[in-house]
Amino acid sequence: MSTLPKVLLALLLVGALSVGAAAYWFQNALEPVAPDQAGISQAYRVESGATLGRVAADLEAKGLIRDARVARWFAKAEEISSGLKVGDYELSTSQSTPEILETLVEGRVNTYPVVIPEGIRATEIADRLEAAGLVDREAFLEVVLDPGAPARFGVQGPNLEGYLFPDTYRFARGLPPGRIAQTMVSEFKEVFAELVPDPAKQALTMQEITTLASIVEKETGAAHERPLIAAVFLNRMRKGMRLETDPTVIYGVENFDGNLRRIHLEDKSNPYNTYRIRGLPPGPIASPGKEALHAVLAPADSPYIFFVSKNDGTHIFSTTYAEHEANVDRYQRRRRKK
Repeated sequence: MSTLPKVLLALLLVGALSVGAAAYWFQNALEPVAPDQAGISQAYRVESGATLGRVAADLEAKGLIRDARVARWFAKAEEISSGLKVGDYELSTSQSTPEILETLVEGRVNTYPVVIPEGIRATEIADRLEAAGLVDREAFLEVVLDPGAPARFGVQGPNLEGYLFPDTYRFARGLPPGRIAQTMVSEFKEVFAELVPDPAKQALTMQEITTLASIVEKETGAAHERPLIAAVFLNRMRKGMRLETDPTVIYGVENFDGNLRRIHLEDKSNPYNTYRIRGLPPGPIASPGKEALHAVLAPADSPYIFFVSKNDGTHIFSTTYAEHEANVDRYQRRRRKK
C-alpha cells in the first residue's frame, strides 16, 4: 500500500476529530452556566432597540450564558436574531442559552399585580397603576378620558369611566396605556354580557345600567343592601324624582376637599349634581363590580324611595318623606349636635 492513502486517512481522522471537538465545544457553550447546581436568578431587562449582539454580550457579562458568540450563531441558525421582546425578565444560571433565548423571543416577561377594588374612579385607578410602576398616570388618563374612547372600546358614555372593571390584574411593565385599559374594559364587557345576554330586552341602556350601578356601589357600605339601594333609585326615577345622591355631586366637584357644602348641592353648573338635575348624570362616577351591576338588573321588590345612613355602614329605608325626616333627625341631626 502506498503512503498516500495513509496520509488521506490520517487527514480525514484529524478532520473528523476536529469537527467532533468543535461540535462538543459548541454544544458545551450552549449549556447552562450552572448545570449541576441550583441556578441563581437575576432580573434582566431587554430595552427597546436592543440588538441580539448587545443582549448576548450583556448576558455573558452578567454570567447568565457561557459564550455570546455561540449565542449569536445559534440565534442566527434558528432565525430568531431579530425577535427579542422588550420587557423585564427573570433569568437563571440554570437555564441553557437556547432556553434563555426562547424566553426572550417568546416574551415571557415578568408581570406585576395590581388590585382594582369596586367603587373607585379612573383617577384612582391611574394612581394605583403608576404606584405599581406599570404606566404613567397622565398617559393612562389621556386614553381613559378621551371622548372618543367609548366608540373605540365598544362601550357607551362620555369616556371610559365606569368600564375599567374592578379585579386583580397582572400586567407587564412597559405596556401601552391603551393595552391596559383594553384589558379592563374587556373584563367589564365579558361580565356585562353574562348579566345582560340580550340588551334589547332591557329597559335601560348599557350606559344607564353602568351609571346607576356606579352610584349604588358608592352608596353601599353593606353588600346585602345593594338591591335595596338600587330599588330606591329606580323607584325615584319612575316617579320622576331627583336622585339626590351625594357621590354624584362630589364627582362633579373639581378638587373636592372632602367637605360637601350647601353651595355644592345648589350648584346648577355641575352636570353631576343630582340635587338639581333629574334622572341619571351624564355617565358613571366609578367602576361598579358585578354585584352592583346585578343589583340594578335585579333590584329588590321594594316600595322605598328614601334611605339614610345609620353611621354603621348600613341604612334605614322609608317610603314617605315624613318617615325619612324622622330618620334623618334620629341618625344624622342628633348625631351632629352631639
